[in-house]
Amino acid sequence: MSKADRERSARDRLAEDRRRAAAAQRRRRLLVVVLGAVAAAAVVVVIVVVAVGNNGGGGPSAEKYTGPIAPAARQRDGSVAMANSGVTAPVLDVFEDFQCPACKAMEARVGGTIKKLAAEGRVKVVYRPFQLFQQDPLMSNSRRAANAAACMPADHWVKYHDKLYAEQPPEGDEGFANADLVKWAGQLGVSAPTFAACVNGAQQMRQVDQATAYAGKAGVTATPFLALNGRQLGNDALGSPSALQKAVAKAGSAVPRSAGRAPERG
Repeated sequence: MSKADRERSARDRLAEDRRRAAAAQRRRRLLVVVLGAVAAAAVVVVIVVVAVGNNGGGGPSAEKYTGPIAPAARQRDGSVAMANSGVTAPVLDVFEDFQCPACKAMEARVGGTIKKLAAEGRVKVVYRPFQLFQQDPLMSNSRRAANAAACMPADHWVKYHDKLYAEQPPEGDEGFANADLVKWAGQLGVSAPTFAACVNGAQQMRQVDQATAYAGKAGVTATPFLALNGRQLGNDALGSPSALQKAVAKAGSAVPRSAGRAPERG
């Protein structure tokens, strides 16, 4: 190899080393950005969980409700309304993700209150499950659960909703397997082959995507998110039965703005 060839080879190696170093630096910067985003999302979840857990509002820590459940019906946009016949206001929109630990905590604290208020004809509840998480396994868990909920007949929907929270997998673990989603439905009396086919075939994922897009347009960036007559409720209503009851009583029979409209952030 001539001197010129050796010098050219050395320059080529140096250029390659520089390209590799630059690529490594870009990967490190990307990793920092990704980790920062994940950490920020984790902080949001922790803050909401703490808020739900700490807001007693001077009332009981939870309200256990075992009474009748208001009829549930699927609406044109795929959401599920729970209300007595003729009750159209006030409207309580419940934006939730079945994989969300804070949503499970809220359900434990005020889920019974929500059902009781609907059964008493004091509110129309609209459940709007969607996919909040953007990283696996949380994202896939969320999507499978939301798809199964969208497959569930309305007359069993509320009980299935509660079952999904009862069976929520630990955060970070893969869960909500299709086989389990079908099994839990069977335990509630839903064993039709059409339901299993809907779950296994992910037949309602388009509905999940539409619900997720709606939540995004509504400005929902964290769950749980409650909106009463189109206005976001504060953290006190997420963890205190008495605070939620007072908010609904204050809303009274005001004409709802949430039916088909994005809620306003409070």
